[in-house]
Amino acid sequence: KIGKNVILRPSVKMTFPWHIEIGDDTWIGDNVVLYSLGEIKIGSNVVVSQNSYICSGTHDFRKVSFDMERHPVIIEDQVWVANDVYIAPGVTIARGAVVGTRSSVFNDLPAGMICYGSPARPKNPRIVD
Repeated sequence: KIGKNVILRPSVKMTFPWHIEIGDDTWIGDNVVLYSLGEIKIGSNVVVSQNSYICSGTHDFRKVSFDMERHPVIIEDQVWVANDVYIAPGVTIARGAVVGTRSSVFNDLPAGMICYGSPARPKNPRIVD
């Protein structure tokens, strides 16, 4: 499900497109991987910058068989995911957050905050005009 005025750069890779939902006026940059074993929801007015990797599937390491697990990733409206960010299964990035370059996101991030690091953590409020 793709909204209006969405830009998907030609090098974007999607595992299972039917597990992906993208809102209006969103940009998905070059070489972004949407590893959509589970659901990936990306809101409106979002930028996912080049070389980022959004992963909604993993394995249960507690089992010898490494059973597949699917955990949705949700990126709410007005989020900017900067260059080369990894987003782990089950993460929600709340409205208006910014995730800094080369961050690794393993836990939910709060609304309206600039977050970065590995693991990414909230650092400063985002000021919006």
